[in-house]
Amino acid sequence: MEQSAQQARQLDHLASAPSPGGSPFAAFGMPGLGGPPPAAPPEPRPILELDGEEREDELDALSDWVDDFLLPVYGAEVTTAAPWCLQWQEHDAVVAWLHALWLAYQQHKDPEAGLSGLFVWHRDFLAHAIAAIRAPGGPLSACMTSPERPAHRILPGPPPSARTERANAAEPQGPGADEPGEMTS
Repeated sequence: MEQSAQQARQLDHLASAPSPGGSPFAAFGMPGLGGPPPAAPPEPRPILELDGEEREDELDALSDWVDDFLLPVYGAEVTTAAPWCLQWQEHDAVVAWLHALWLAYQQHKDPEAGLSGLFVWHRDFLAHAIAAIRAPGGPLSACMTSPERPAHRILPGPPPSARTERANAAEPQGPGADEPGEMTS
């Protein structure tokens, strides 16, 4: 009888929820096994959404990566078919492309990406980004097409849509414009 009671207590104990912090795996920080969950990495934000010092710091780090790694390894000859700009940081589209490429590089060089991580980065990110940035009709097409003739020119983008223009024209402009709810004489 005593043995049956002891087995019942043991079964009740095994069926109950584990006590917090009592896991033998807690020292290893394994989530779900008594340790604290790992801290989530910060969410990366597109560089064009950053402002002020935060954007300048990110642009400095990006420029270092482009100048010290990307261009020496992947910066093929400058030609009319593959233009470049020494002032690429002033081309928002180029900054956005290169920043996204850099974020993908950081992700794919991480050991968690596995042995094929950098191959995936080359195949899925590098080739496409470089082709878009340095295309003959791309964002740098009005800039340097020959190393002997450095050039920089930002081409104007398309104007706002007709719908946006109509909406802006319908809004009151400047001081003295009628405010909603105010009486005019």
